[in-house]
Amino acid sequence: MATQPSTEVVEQPSGKHRVVVIGSGFGGLFGTKALRHADVEVTMVAKTTHHLFQPLLYQVATGILSQGEIAPPTREILAGQRNAQVLLGEVSAIDLAAHTVTSTVLGRSTITPYDSLIVAAGAGQSYFGNDRFAEFAPGMKSIDDALELRGRIFGAFELAEIGASRGENVDHLLTFVVVGAGPTGVEMAGQIAELAHRTLKKDFRAINSRHARVILVDAAPQVLPPFGRKLGEKTRSELEKLGVEVVLGAMVTDVDERGIAMQFKDGRVERIDSVTKIWAAGVAANPLGRTLSEQTGAPLDRAGRIAVNPDLTLPGHPEVFVVGDMIALDNLPGVAQVAIQGAKYAAKEIDRRLRSKPSLGPFTYFDKGSMAIISRFRAVALIGRFRFTGLIAWLMWLALHLIYITGFKNRLTALLHWFVSFIGRGRSERTTTEQQIFARSALGRLKHGAADLVSDPGAYDAARALLETTRRAELEERAAEEARLTDSGVRGVRVEHQVG
Repeated sequence: MATQPSTEVVEQPSGKHRVVVIGSGFGGLFGTKALRHADVEVTMVAKTTHHLFQPLLYQVATGILSQGEIAPPTREILAGQRNAQVLLGEVSAIDLAAHTVTSTVLGRSTITPYDSLIVAAGAGQSYFGNDRFAEFAPGMKSIDDALELRGRIFGAFELAEIGASRGENVDHLLTFVVVGAGPTGVEMAGQIAELAHRTLKKDFRAINSRHARVILVDAAPQVLPPFGRKLGEKTRSELEKLGVEVVLGAMVTDVDERGIAMQFKDGRVERIDSVTKIWAAGVAANPLGRTLSEQTGAPLDRAGRIAVNPDLTLPGHPEVFVVGDMIALDNLPGVAQVAIQGAKYAAKEIDRRLRSKPSLGPFTYFDKGSMAIISRFRAVALIGRFRFTGLIAWLMWLALHLIYITGFKNRLTALLHWFVSFIGRGRSERTTTEQQIFARSALGRLKHGAADLVSDPGAYDAARALLETTRRAELEERAAEEARLTDSGVRGVRVEHQVG
């Protein structure tokens, strides 16, 4: 149905300095908000309509929180910021010479000019060159990912119940494999184990959910490498107490519909039969990094991150700032705080330039520490030289995440759902549908994705005019018949049918 895409140019008639922010994640949102008092016009261009609190995606996937609690509408957040507007669209091109950004949604392209640019497009899931794995092992980077995984996880128990009632072997349905032993993988494995061993233990009749296997796989020799050896060992011990099988030094070499294959250093290959796989290993910077590299000559690292100047600008383009997961600078980690602090720094630099104030100097990152939750009342935290485990670390994790969840309403409902899940056994968000599980694969089979399901504006107008002509006649005929039935008093009167 889709034809040639239409293109529009967004103009700013005010004559003020135009700042375009790419992305609605931590970097994009905090960068935009930091410019609220500056004498500028800010346009945020983002491929989603929400700001995603990505560290809590695994809780959406395991039924603790709803997507709305961790992904409030960006427009609602910025409604009170008069110098900011939001445009929906995935950025497909940046022209550094022309100072324009091109974004596309459902085949409709928009060109937005800028005077200053903040690129905070984030990162996606990396399958290390094996993108075919994505069909069978979704990542954890978007609301769509989390909802699909929720459907797959809870759906596996439902299918196992059906199979077991027929006397079938359902081990492959009750085996859950999480690939990647970083914070996301650890949190995901811990929550699936809690689901199986605690939340669902009384819900089924033909299966015992506590017999489910949860396997955490990583090619690294330890769990949570950035946290150090001591906290890594503590985390592994706590996971094993929960019933999680931790398999280290195993590189995943193949993934299909029914399982995964992994190879060890000694060449040994093992296969795990599992319908539900979760990919939490590796990230790749947004492809826009390559676009910027080609135009500036700035090198990319192996993960696709672009080298930037100490002030986060691109070589030869002081008007362009790149922040967050997209940058390769001083070995900065790909965490939310790097994006938040970098975006705030870029906003201040833009404001200071407009007010003819001196530069802030090179960007410096303040490390506020790292945390990972293992299960209820169990977590690990690394803050400077201090290491925390158990309940204290869990309470620290709870407080920090409440602070950074956007909006009072979301904090309140998240706290309520945590109380239900951690103190009780319940999970407030267990609703799943087939659409959640299969929509991504269905869209992927369309040549142009969702754009193939949308009519071109001109074709739509012509079809609508024809439809209105015929539809009006149908509606008038139906209305006349309804009135006749009422006026003649024949509603409810038995009609004798003769045969023969």
